[in-house]
Amino acid sequence: MTDERSTQVGSAERAHHAGDGEPTAPRQRRMSAQRKQEAVLRILRGEDLELVSRELGVTAAALSGWRDSFLAAGAASLKSRPEDDRDRELRAMREKIGEITMANELLEAKIERLEGGRPFRLRRSRR
Repeated sequence: MTDERSTQVGSAERAHHAGDGEPTAPRQRRMSAQRKQEAVLRILRGEDLELVSRELGVTAAALSGWRDSFLAAGAASLKSRPEDDRDRELRAMREKIGEITMANELLEAKIERLEGGRPFRLRRSRR
């Protein structure tokens, strides 16, 4: 009796999860950004969220998250302003500071190697 009951419950659960006995596509572990974008665009064009999620084998929550991220990134890109001369100048200055800092660090390391770890030799006063 226990075997019959567990078999019946198991088949009912399988039928419930399989969507009325229809075979489902195997779930994929990761989706490319392109496939996620296509899925989000399908939802934004009016396709049913549940239908798209079943077809792709992802949860509706994941699809909703992708849609929200997609829309937030679009809104952020609309807020940005075009790069002007000041931005280019700042970027060039930061690059120059990086180059100078690197050269300075290399010189300090070379001095340390040549002087055996002491920045200056100790000298006695001539007086």
